[in-house]
Amino acid sequence: MAYWLFKTEPGTFSWDDQLRAGSKGEEWSGVRNALAQKNMRAMKKGDLGFFYHSVQEKRIVGVVRVLNEAHPDSTDPTGRWHCVDVEAVAPFPDPVTLAEIKGEPRLADMALVKYSRLSVQPVTADEWNLVCRMGGYKT
Repeated sequence: MAYWLFKTEPGTFSWDDQLRAGSKGEEWSGVRNALAQKNMRAMKKGDLGFFYHSVQEKRIVGVVRVLNEAHPDSTDPTGRWHCVDVEAVAPFPDPVTLAEIKGEPRLADMALVKYSRLSVQPVTADEWNLVCRMGGYKT
């Protein structure tokens, strides 16, 4: 299993929106960055990801699971871009802020710290476990 982080602006698509999608999940659509696309093409069904609210909040608020691997993005009429489908697994008991992540020396190399603008990014198993502990999320 691999781990990921999905960034979203809560005013556009929030954790509550993800919850409303229920078990059918939701396309992680609209991603137009080549590296983020590469990351989504690497995802496998069952992989887990952090759901990260960007902009003012800048915090991990929940965990999602990849339901369907990369397929054409329904918001792209050209057929060039792809997306995955994700479903909510559980909220983070104590959301973990970007400031907390940056303040943890063991997370200094995390993609969220080094490549802050990348909307879909990998998370190592060690980073996953540490952030889950920080947020009170039982893996």
